[in-house]
Amino acid sequence: MGFLTPTPPPVDVEEWKKLPHLERIKPLAQDWAINGFGTPTAIYLLYIVKLVVFTVGGFLVISATTPGLGGLGDVGDWWTQPIVFQKLVVWLLLWEILGLGCGSMPLTFRFSPMIGGIIYWLRPGTVRLPPWPDHVPLTRGSTRTIADALLYAGVLVAAVVLLLADSFEDAPILVLLGLLALLGLRDKVAFLAARPEIYAPFLVIFLFPASNFIVAAQIVFLCIWLGAAASKLNRHFPYVVSVMISNTPWNRSRKAKAMLYESHPDDLRPSRYASFAAHTGTVIEFALPILLFVTSKGPLGTFAVIGMIIFHVHITSTFPLAVPLEWNLFMIFGILFLFGHYGDVPLSTLDDPLLIALLICTSVLIPIAGNFRPDKFSFLPAMRYYAGNWATSQWLFRKETGAEEKLDASIKKPAKVVVEQLTDFYDRDTAELLLAKGLAFRSMHSHGRALNGLTARAVEDIEAYHVREGELIAGVVNGWNFGDGHLHNLQLIEAVQERCTFEEGDLRVVCLESQPAHVQRQHYRIYDAATGLVEEGHVEVADFRSRQPWLDGGTYPVLPLSPR
Repeated sequence: MGFLTPTPPPVDVEEWKKLPHLERIKPLAQDWAINGFGTPTAIYLLYIVKLVVFTVGGFLVISATTPGLGGLGDVGDWWTQPIVFQKLVVWLLLWEILGLGCGSMPLTFRFSPMIGGIIYWLRPGTVRLPPWPDHVPLTRGSTRTIADALLYAGVLVAAVVLLLADSFEDAPILVLLGLLALLGLRDKVAFLAARPEIYAPFLVIFLFPASNFIVAAQIVFLCIWLGAAASKLNRHFPYVVSVMISNTPWNRSRKAKAMLYESHPDDLRPSRYASFAAHTGTVIEFALPILLFVTSKGPLGTFAVIGMIIFHVHITSTFPLAVPLEWNLFMIFGILFLFGHYGDVPLSTLDDPLLIALLICTSVLIPIAGNFRPDKFSFLPAMRYYAGNWATSQWLFRKETGAEEKLDASIKKPAKVVVEQLTDFYDRDTAELLLAKGLAFRSMHSHGRALNGLTARAVEDIEAYHVREGELIAGVVNGWNFGDGHLHNLQLIEAVQERCTFEEGDLRVVCLESQPAHVQRQHYRIYDAATGLVEEGHVEVADFRSRQPWLDGGTYPVLPLSPR
């Protein structure tokens, strides 16, 4: 890779353009396995600068707004104060809901502008997606109103007020939680961008007597780790590990990366090395957090602290494409704060029954329910991070009718569709190839194989369509994308159709739901934006695990529930 330019394409672009869709995917997937996306080095440096601004800015704000702490140069003396952890939680929530954290900048295909968030959600007329419009009064519709923009602004103001406060009082915390909940009822996208499954439980903890604080916060951390580890007990996770390590910027060894696959370049199923790495990571994520929780410092506690710090440093260093980098830094700080400095606080100090019940509900019951009914829960509150088991979609725009261009012509949004963003930097062929490499990335996951088979069922002639990742559509239309297919499923299709009025066949969308924990199949639906459901059914996990990203030139077996 170059400093400012991506890795040169592994194909002759003119010859590559003549290939069928899946044959175009094949060389890009083979290249990804040993080169990753080929992102310019400058992009990684840009993220590092952002992390420095996030870290230094957070501690600077905390030190400047909290009487008695001392200056930034004295952080070693005051980082263990409880108010520091409390304000850091609010800083993270504010940073994320502004659109500066997860899902930002070029690794998530945001080029111009490089963030969504605030530039969308303060703008009346943009798209919003209420979670339960048919059940919650005053939430119908998909257009952001002035009231919605003011509600979002209210969340920002409430967070800033709490961040600037000398101490945490109940009233400002309740105001922030209340406004965040109201925002969530009006727009699930902005709500999920605040990462409420992580930061809201901490705000609730801050409402209770201080004696409960440390152990309650430890429990939230423990549930995050155990929930994430439990979700990886599936057949998808080794695919995630192989793809993620292939894209690690500091690992330049093609030989080492090729060993992650059964037989590169012809067999891109995860090898036993990738499976071993995946299972080892899962064991670590189960075992070390339990050690952290049950030990009171001592050698075992110190070992677990160091181990979990390395665990999160490793995740951060791979620059996963959803880029939850700030969250990983927060987890590292929390490990040092909660299990390092305060690791000897007795578990008996958590003694408030109401707080215990709330923690069980938010950090235990919701993740369990989300794993058994993934169609009803976002993967974020279900804590299925990195599991490889996500709802996904692919959108197919008819070329001859200029269907994709209608997104820019008819939808109010600050960003152009991604291919147009890329043409500001590259020629059209390079832009299309980079988008195709994104499709190759998806194809290398287990569910991506299923999507490739289902996409071929969505239209008669796939060459007549632009195939786009649903993630990219959500990013430019909603203002945020973070791996959740529920942000670009039927609800978004209907919102887009309301504005673009596509004719039948102009836009087809394949939606693939996550795998429930208790069955080995995934539900799919194929929609036409103009006419509705085209087909639905199931795909078996075992079927797509046995295929290559390009499906070996064959078809993909499905179990239809409705006729085409």
